[in-house]
Amino acid sequence: MPHKFSFERLEVWQDARRLANMIYEHTKNFPDHERFGLTNQMRRAAISVSSNIAEGSSRISTKDQAHFYHMAFSSLMELLNQIIISSDLKYLNELSEEDFRTQIDKVANKINALRKSAMNKQNSNA
Repeated sequence: MPHKFSFERLEVWQDARRLANMIYEHTKNFPDHERFGLTNQMRRAAISVSSNIAEGSSRISTKDQAHFYHMAFSSLMELLNQIIISSDLKYLNELSEEDFRTQIDKVANKINALRKSAMNKQNSNA
């Protein structure tokens, strides 16, 4: 089995990856006219969450780590906004929206914990 990189062992990255897969699965059913609109935006935001977590985990400075974790959280909030709009447009049902919110809460809490940990390390090194 190939070597696993450190980000692959992070629960938050695994949860963000699950969220991205959920987004891809649900947006397959969005109207064709949304392919280059909302579908694309949601997929890009979902990928950005896990990508920023991965990139942040590879940074040496805790300031850089915290920055990328903040970017991951921002992408997560962008995605939540898009989920709410998708629900408003009836592209998602209430149960799907709740499933997404549950997964987003889980990821958000873990990203915040990572970011706080990086910031605390930064402050203790100052």
